Amino acid sequence: MNAQVPVEPGTHDDDAGADDALLDRRARALGSALRMRILRFCLHEPRTNREIAEEFGLNPGSALHHVRTLVDTGLLVAGEPRRGTRGAREVPYRATGVSWRTHVPGISSVLVRAFLDDIEGIPAEDVDTWRMGFLLDTEGEQELSDAITDLIVRFRARPVVDGARPVSLFVGMHPERRRGGDRP
Repeated sequence: MNAQVPVEPGTHDDDAGADDALLDRRARALGSALRMRILRFCLHEPRTNREIAEEFGLNPGSALHHVRTLVDTGLLVAGEPRRGTRGAREVPYRATGVSWRTHVPGISSVLVRAFLDDIEGIPAEDVDTWRMGFLLDTEGEQELSDAITDLIVRFRARPVVDGARPVSLFVGMHPERRRGGDRP
């Protein structure tokens, strides 16, 4: 996959055609809650290394390390360089959406950390959360997973309208543990 060509998230398996080395590099890149947050920060508008460093309280060198890792794996794409407020050359970066459909074993704990970092400092009344248990057979579990995926794909594909604001959704589905630590 060409790292310079943005893709539409959810339209295909973004790992198709990627070799094992690229998949391994993507998995390592996505193993960082900070990098997951950088991807979301760059999702709706291109951001420069300076903006990324300021947003996450990083020094520019550390921010650039993370940005280069994400660009090298096709998760961020560099835009046309521009002049910053002080005349310095700045490169804006935009998330390609590849991370949305990249399969990474063990990513759940990273996503939870990124979610918790994202909501830190947001008033509790501004964060809606849901937790529900179901009794489902394998077919019902797959149907629920497919329905959630279809809903996410449908809303991700909506055109941006005036007045739209960035919102984030976190959904986790897992088998429940029974008392004593055993799985059903």
